[in-house]
Amino acid sequence: MTQSFQFSLLATDGAARRGEVSMPRGTIRTPAFMPVGTAGTVKAMYMDQVRDLGADIILGNTYHLMLRPGAERVARLGGLHEFARWPHPILTDSGGFQVMSLAQLRKLSEKGVTFKSHIDGVVHEMSPERSIEIQGLLGSDIQMQLDECVALPAERDVIERSMELSLRWADRCKIAFGDQPGRAMFGIVQGGDDEALRVRSAEALTGLDLKGYAVGGLAVGEPQPVMLAMLDAVCPALPQHKPRYLMGVGTPDDIVKSVQRGIDMFDCVMPTRAGRHGLAYTRHGKINLRNARHAEDSRPLDAESDCPAARDYSRAYLHHLVKAGEALGGMLLTWNNLSYYQSLMQGLRDAIEAGRLADHAAALAEGWARGDLAPV
Repeated sequence: MTQSFQFSLLATDGAARRGEVSMPRGTIRTPAFMPVGTAGTVKAMYMDQVRDLGADIILGNTYHLMLRPGAERVARLGGLHEFARWPHPILTDSGGFQVMSLAQLRKLSEKGVTFKSHIDGVVHEMSPERSIEIQGLLGSDIQMQLDECVALPAERDVIERSMELSLRWADRCKIAFGDQPGRAMFGIVQGGDDEALRVRSAEALTGLDLKGYAVGGLAVGEPQPVMLAMLDAVCPALPQHKPRYLMGVGTPDDIVKSVQRGIDMFDCVMPTRAGRHGLAYTRHGKINLRNARHAEDSRPLDAESDCPAARDYSRAYLHHLVKAGEALGGMLLTWNNLSYYQSLMQGLRDAIEAGRLADHAAALAEGWARGDLAPV
């Protein structure tokens, strides 16, 4: 525990890093996966469950929380930590990605974004200053700059204008954030699928001397090789002694390959969303419980797992729950998925410390490819 925000680099294996982010509400072991608690809840999970699986930090969303129940209300009720019963670190994203998805409902200017709520159509204004204000009202420990995220593919001049606007907004966010001991504001590297623009963005943000840096605008439809090429260009341009966060990524394979390139922090809705739709992530790869082949399969998802959802329920029962539309199916599969993601991160941390990440990554890929489907 510390009263300041600190990042310590404990071990490296090639470009991969094993570190710790320390702050007043706790320590984040990196590489880290942050379960997504968009509206103040990790869907289908109790917060105690999330913590018991090994999560050191969760993510909340500025856009959704400002609309419902409202940042000022959350502040009056003691802040998001108290409101959601999560006393550990919370990172809030700025809302920029969600605003991007409202293309038909928003107007963008140098000042910020004016948009209509997708809930009730009420018009809201989000400036860099207002984004930081909202995140402060929520009480988050790590706050993200407001940025413009461009969906790919896009023309280079569109990507460049967006990247430059995001840099100007980063400067305004830094001023608005000021000095908040124990908390941090991260900048967001943009630049689409253009390596030169990405490096330019990273170097400009580094000049702001922020406490951490995110890579945004990926996982928006581009192929994995494009994402990895951007990381190959960006990571060397970011400070070695500060945490790096790849936003909205991703699959287990995405995470492993990104860790190998020097990323420290991840978030993604994939494990929770997949669980609600009948898909399990395991060391044997993805298992679609909607598939009829599981109807009489008495095996659990993973007999060797520490997670009861993976170990104690048959695939036949999970298949039944999913097909019947029972809420318990989504709850159990979400539990399994978040457990797997946290065990994946622990395995990566251990492998980096032992200097055997390449072998560990190869073994993971082999297990996913082999699978363990029962004979039919």
